[in-house]
Amino acid sequence: MNPRPLWLAIAALALASCGAPTPSAAPDTLVIAGYGGSYEEAFKQSVIPDFERTCSCKVTYIAGSSTDTVAKLKAQQAAPQIDVALIDDGVQNQAVEAGLLAPLDPKIVTNLGDVIDLARLPGDVGVGFSLNATGIAYNTDYYAKNGLPAPTKLADLAKAELKGKLVMPSITQTYGLGALLIAAKVGGGSEQHIDPGFAGVKQIAANAVTFDTTADVSNYFLQGQAVASVWGNSRVQMLAKKGFPIEFVYPEEGALPLIATVNVVNKAPHPGLAQRFVNALLEPSAQQAMAESNYNGPTVKGVQLAPDLAAKVVGQERAAELRKLDWAAINKSRSAWTDRWNKEIETS
Repeated sequence: MNPRPLWLAIAALALASCGAPTPSAAPDTLVIAGYGGSYEEAFKQSVIPDFERTCSCKVTYIAGSSTDTVAKLKAQQAAPQIDVALIDDGVQNQAVEAGLLAPLDPKIVTNLGDVIDLARLPGDVGVGFSLNATGIAYNTDYYAKNGLPAPTKLADLAKAELKGKLVMPSITQTYGLGALLIAAKVGGGSEQHIDPGFAGVKQIAANAVTFDTTADVSNYFLQGQAVASVWGNSRVQMLAKKGFPIEFVYPEEGALPLIATVNVVNKAPHPGLAQRFVNALLEPSAQQAMAESNYNGPTVKGVQLAPDLAAKVVGQERAAELRKLDWAAINKSRSAWTDRWNKEIETS
């Protein structure tokens, strides 16, 4: 499939969201802090230029991880310099608790009512604009050549044949936390009862060649150091797009959602413009474009994707099967879990 250029899709949404530009007005500068990599590239090539044209504004994009972005928001809390923050849902909950984010205005963010339940956030302080999932990634060639059946559950990563061939994500990043939470559920635990999670992860971690802290394990697969991992669907699809023999598995015990959220910063310098930018990302054409460029699932109802693309993203039928996580409980315990992980998992 040759998807249409991303800028064509964004142009229509920007016009719908912002109306006609007013050349006589002095341009404001909207500051967005968000993800680097493919997200940053897509935003700078298409989202930002069209939004600037139609809203008579300038946009500055500051790339960084979710934790980096929230650290900036905390440092600037008395005098914010960032208008819009793109951050993962777990870290977003911490930002909400710290009073760093503002509620969305449904009179401006008119697409809010079309967002699926999984991506709606408490009090509509921010909203999910793209959907991913944490599950299992594996090298299909290696498994076939060694007569191994495709993994179907997390426990399959503990098989003896994978000794020294598993890259295990650290708990300091989302995929490691996801492994812990999936293992907890398998053992009858939950966010509130994590002991079964540590027991399950300890069995898998015995096969680990390393514990990754970057969330990008592409090189481990490309160099043959690892043939399996706990990883995200969109990252797996991006590697597969390059011709690498890799597949993503939704584990039978349930994959976990990974939601990218867009947020208006509390006391942002340009709150109205920030609200309009949020609405732009929720336009169906933008949702479709992000799926085409990064394999991120739409969070807005009724977005139509070509069948081959729909099979590769976290679609809304699949989204209905993902469980909402109790991020308040997770974040309350995460520091203690990290200490325990370091003592029981990575040093065992």
